[in-house]
Amino acid sequence: MMLKRGLLVLLLLSISKFSHTPHLLVTDPSTWTNSSVWDYNATLWSILRPGSEFYTSYTYEFDLEFILRKFAHLSFFGTLGLLFYWNLKDQRYRYLKAWLCLAAFAFLDEVHQAFIIGRDGRIVDVMIDSLGGAILLFLLYQVKKPSAK
Repeated sequence: MMLKRGLLVLLLLSISKFSHTPHLLVTDPSTWTNSSVWDYNATLWSILRPGSEFYTSYTYEFDLEFILRKFAHLSFFGTLGLLFYWNLKDQRYRYLKAWLCLAAFAFLDEVHQAFIIGRDGRIVDVMIDSLGGAILLFLLYQVKKPSAK
């Protein structure tokens, strides 16, 4: 049980660390340790108000970096969904609870990114993260469900 919790906390901290890293490029490991700078002019209202950048689509090009970033979103949050699932005791709606936990973390993570200069938070990334979790949780359900006889 400690290993499951430890892995969950480790992944949560890892995702948070990467979200806190400005000008991060998946294709350039030298950017993975950039020092963070908070945008002290940003407020929760300026980020989440209707019509803000948070609700717009991407403004950068569709290239290898973009594809790798979205793949990272899907895979990291898919794994996070599995870790939430494994850390929940056998109970009703375990799959849904795991998905809701990862979706809530995805939302908070994107809001957090919006406070970092050189990063942007987008609701579409929350959806991609949630999709990654939903896919892996669905696959787990398919593997674990009892076969109909």
